[in-house]
Amino acid sequence: MGNPLRTAQDRRLPRIPEPCALVIFGVTGDLSRKKLIPAVYDLANRGLLPPGFVVLGFARRDWGDGDFESLAYAAAKKGARTPWREDVWQRLASQFQFVPGSFDDDEAFDHLAETLDDLRERNGIAGNVAFYFSIPPAAFPLVLNQLNRTGMADNAKSGGWRRVVVEKPFGNDLATAKSLNQLVDEVFTPEDVFRIDHYLGKETVQNILALRFANSLFEPVWNSKYVDSVQITMAEDVGIGSRAAFYDASGAARDVLQNHLLQLLALVGMEEPTSFDSIDIGAEKLKVLKAISIPQDISEGSVRGQYLPGWVAGERAVGYLEEKGVPADSTTETYVAVRLGIQNRRWAGVPFFVRVGKRMPRRVTEIAILFKQAPHLPFDPADVEMLGNNQLVIRVQPDEGVVLKFGSKVPGTTMEVRDIAMDFQYGEAFTESSPEAYERLVLDVLVGDRSLFPDAAEIEQSWRVIDPLEAAWAGTKPEPYRSGEWGPRAADQMLAREGRAWRRA
Repeated sequence: MGNPLRTAQDRRLPRIPEPCALVIFGVTGDLSRKKLIPAVYDLANRGLLPPGFVVLGFARRDWGDGDFESLAYAAAKKGARTPWREDVWQRLASQFQFVPGSFDDDEAFDHLAETLDDLRERNGIAGNVAFYFSIPPAAFPLVLNQLNRTGMADNAKSGGWRRVVVEKPFGNDLATAKSLNQLVDEVFTPEDVFRIDHYLGKETVQNILALRFANSLFEPVWNSKYVDSVQITMAEDVGIGSRAAFYDASGAARDVLQNHLLQLLALVGMEEPTSFDSIDIGAEKLKVLKAISIPQDISEGSVRGQYLPGWVAGERAVGYLEEKGVPADSTTETYVAVRLGIQNRRWAGVPFFVRVGKRMPRRVTEIAILFKQAPHLPFDPADVEMLGNNQLVIRVQPDEGVVLKFGSKVPGTTMEVRDIAMDFQYGEAFTESSPEAYERLVLDVLVGDRSLFPDAAEIEQSWRVIDPLEAAWAGTKPEPYRSGEWGPRAADQMLAREGRAWRRA
């Protein structure tokens, strides 16, 4: 029972979940070691986990609880955001358990169910369990069917809540996404399904809503009357690492454009929600996703690229086709740029240029709102040569913050005007450091807050944008670009045909 004296607006007390367990499938994988386990430690260090909280690892290893604890210790110490405190770790690690088994092993899942039943009484978790799928997408149906067979997904049978967290990519196209949505909603109730997009857990992404709807300064000009274009960039300086098997079957559009970047576009383009409830936010995002228009001529309005050998940050980088595990004749893209539109009154005629790429000069994710030029400039043309479009740039990562770029007079005797920038950085403006995205999202799952999680309709609508692009690209070869460059020249030419240019990120 909740505290009757506490209101939802009371920020003095932190949100702490009910006693519960977190079951991580694929606990020995990269995501678990680099993100999930450090996030759990940081939550414990901040006092945000309930008493009796349990972490169960499930993986195909012949391990005991001690082996799991050793792996978790190394992962947490390496990846923790908050200061290391041995006493916090010891309390947390005392509640770590490991269940060995493969996803087709009925006996292992029966043992997992028995373990959870034991914890209900011994740790007082009242049957509350969140299942985290840190596993390849192809294994989702197998694990879901095991959870269904054993009754572990059943709220009524467990006596508490049962939730599931599914990582992207959610499906490989619209048909597979629909099939997976149907399966996961049959095994769990729809409100207990958390489709995670870790970009939505970033403070700077959530700040898009604050920037727009808490300030009268921006919202009046957030429309086609004043905005010339929007550019959304996600650049990575790394290659594909050890993900060749997954990446070569997916490519940049399915891996990132379908989820991260279309979600950012939806947040930029959406109307003001009536509240920050997950249903209200999701409804406004879905309207934007449904209004997205793709280029009539996809070959003119989009560019696919694949990186060649080159230099990144002073180090030699191999080309995509030389990466371990990539077929020598692969036509998978590592770069995509596409011109999208939003067919509604607010954004009619405003192009949204979205690009994502690997082996770029540096790592950066940003959203740039480029405003129209002033209708009349009473200056000599030579005095405004250095003046560009006013810009509002939201830096998602790294150097999280907001930049406002506008024209100002250069000191001197002439009326020369050039661009200057006002720069707000999270790290300088606030004394409290931002929580890592998974830290926020894991806590949201445990307290049952779905406001930062896309629902099934959003996922399916995103695939309706991607599938026609993939169909048009089928059988074509990606444009080459050298590692360390900002993508293929064709991407620059795509904007140049309209008299525009990519913002230098």
